[in-house]
Amino acid sequence: MPKTSTESVNPTITTSPSASSAPKDTATIFNPAKPNIAQDSQADVSQTDTKQPYHHKANHNQNRSIEQSSDLTTATMPVSAAPKIGFVSLGCPKALVDSERIITELSRDGYQVASDYEGADLVVVNTCGFIESAVQESLDAIGEAISKNGKVIVTGCLGKEADKIRAMHPAVLAVTGAHAYDEVITAVAQHVPKPNRSKDANYDPKIDLINEAGIKLTPSHYAYLKISEGCNHRCTFCIIPSLRGDLDSRPIDNVMNEALALKNAGVKELLIISQDTSAYGLDLKYRTSFWNGMPLKSKFYDLCKALNDLGIWVRLHYVYPYPHVDKVVELMGEKKLLPYLDIPFQHASHRILKAMKRPAHSENTLARIKAWREICPDIVIRSTFVVGFPGETEEDFQCLLDWLVEARLDRVGAFTYSEVEGAVANDLPDQVPEDVKKSRYERLMTLQQDISAQKLQEKIGRTLMVLVDEIDSEEGIAICRSYADAPEIDGHVYVDDITAQVKVGQFLTVTIDDASEYDLFGSYKG
Repeated sequence: MPKTSTESVNPTITTSPSASSAPKDTATIFNPAKPNIAQDSQADVSQTDTKQPYHHKANHNQNRSIEQSSDLTTATMPVSAAPKIGFVSLGCPKALVDSERIITELSRDGYQVASDYEGADLVVVNTCGFIESAVQESLDAIGEAISKNGKVIVTGCLGKEADKIRAMHPAVLAVTGAHAYDEVITAVAQHVPKPNRSKDANYDPKIDLINEAGIKLTPSHYAYLKISEGCNHRCTFCIIPSLRGDLDSRPIDNVMNEALALKNAGVKELLIISQDTSAYGLDLKYRTSFWNGMPLKSKFYDLCKALNDLGIWVRLHYVYPYPHVDKVVELMGEKKLLPYLDIPFQHASHRILKAMKRPAHSENTLARIKAWREICPDIVIRSTFVVGFPGETEEDFQCLLDWLVEARLDRVGAFTYSEVEGAVANDLPDQVPEDVKKSRYERLMTLQQDISAQKLQEKIGRTLMVLVDEIDSEEGIAICRSYADAPEIDGHVYVDDITAQVKVGQFLTVTIDDASEYDLFGSYKG
């Protein structure tokens, strides 16, 4: 089987983080979209072509188009002559979850999801507003929706900049902020009245059968589970608190009800997301709730333990390395959670971390990583890093390179620092020239490419359980992921000589025969 790199499988945009980009056809829910602008911590230029140094995307990107959201909801949406709402969902998985919830509520009200602009009675654009390139992409997407449909409601992170949106696009019907579900539903109903259940002959009662998990825009075998909203930290390069507010955790019984509903709907893997996953429950003062007849605290460790009891894969994202994460790693060592941690370290120089106002910046992270590996030798750690932050010297950058050599992380995303409107870091002295940022970025990614290749070579000969994401029937190949691979941001395991009985969403036990810098290649004996 020919070796296939993730560059060819998951191509992404190649512009710099600060460059504006026109919306792509794949960036609008009219099939999971090809990633576009990475979110949450600046943009990450990644997996572009074989001439670029390889690295995995810094953060999830889950842009969905009108066509794509329609495709993924067809199985659960009723077919009728009900009003149709188009959806453009831009940004990270947290925004995707917001889109899923809005679509679920609209479908319960009797609306359908349109498959194109022309077939929609109205279009909702769920925007991203974190970095300038994402802002421009969102504004372009709004403009495209107005030109192709005319009736547009805007929601999402950029909704905080309502004046900016209306100044550029005065025709928009309504603007709401992030996770403003009720406001969006109300605005839709105001401009496209919902079906009258008692009078509409086309009303389909199957709408009432939408399960508690709701409608998902991901493939049916995995789903994102958002456990909290907002963040209490005030990192100098980040404006998330101004967009989404302070930490707002969901009670643990609420989270577990959704998790169980997803499992019952056939989901094999839960991806746990939030702005600060390991701070879960802090705002609730770890309040105790009852679920399934048992008392549970709304606390990170207790949640992880309860999720493990569901008997499906549980993958943790956006985890800050607080000391209590050690106890969760112990669960991984006992094989009670996927041994995978997505931790945004961002840098290694204490001076730069202090300037960033990163939480836990004073921790000895190398010692923590070493201790984690002693507890759980198979643990996989992915992270993101900023190069060229204001004031970063060559000594600071070399500190980061030396740290990476010692840490030997499995997955790394990186991005050059760019200004974010409203961020404190914009006013810091000693801004780093663009050519220096670019050079440091390339040096870091070249180093990490070698580390990644070495680590994947160590897996040759091992037997791994993998989850099938796609089937290439012409080549007889299953495109899979192991515990080490989050969807859309990490590598793949390509398994050849599969039988017709192998299906998407199935677990396989495979032997790893070969590896590239990014992916593994295995065989399946049936």
